[in-house]
Amino acid sequence: MEKQWNNDEEMFALMKEKLYTPVVGDILDQMGYPHQFLPAEIKPLEALVPAEAFIDRSVPDNRLKVAGYACTILENDVYEYPEKPFGLMTEALDQLQKNEIYVATGAHNSALWGELLTATAKARGAVGAILDGYSRDTPQVLGQNFPVFCRATWAQDSSIRTYVFKYRCPIEIGQVTIHDGDLIFGDIDGVLVIPKEIKDEVLEKALIKASGEKVVRKAIEGGMSSTDAFAKYGIL
Repeated sequence: MEKQWNNDEEMFALMKEKLYTPVVGDILDQMGYPHQFLPAEIKPLEALVPAEAFIDRSVPDNRLKVAGYACTILENDVYEYPEKPFGLMTEALDQLQKNEIYVATGAHNSALWGELLTATAKARGAVGAILDGYSRDTPQVLGQNFPVFCRATWAQDSSIRTYVFKYRCPIEIGQVTIHDGDLIFGDIDGVLVIPKEIKDEVLEKALIKASGEKVVRKAIEGGMSSTDAFAKYGIL
């Protein structure tokens, strides 16, 4: 199966233009990877709040879809002032690379993301943040037009409650084990983790499936029954 892209930029552009998480998830199921969606509660920040007051609709919206490589972050809750506030958080931010996504879990006593982290990630060339927890500074984060996916918003500060213990290590969120460098794809329907060793095959099959589903929809809208359309085009 020949790839339809020549580099990461072309790959990510294809993902954002042609794909959506349901079709990619279906392919992962078919390939024997049935546990790749993060918990349903992790949504785009824009979808969790009354966002209109904070968003300039005259520019393209980059907040509802994300694709990039995981930079995994492991955090702990702490219950006293730590010797080093935030632990290794600034080090983890400063080593982010182009086309990476900050993917954090392990701490739930405070916000894991905010205005300054967004600005740092953007400056480093990162393309999003996925948080198994909370984000704060919501107007300022939304105003930066950067994809942030989280469980909810909460202003409680992390400096005395949360400690980044390690980064670029295996982590688990819900049913998914995430390795540094895995491919992350998220939209309004959820966030998927695509193991790096199968990403090319998954994306090629997903592009074919997405194209086929458009044909099926057109046939149904043209009067064909769903039973006949599904049978004719191999959906079942």
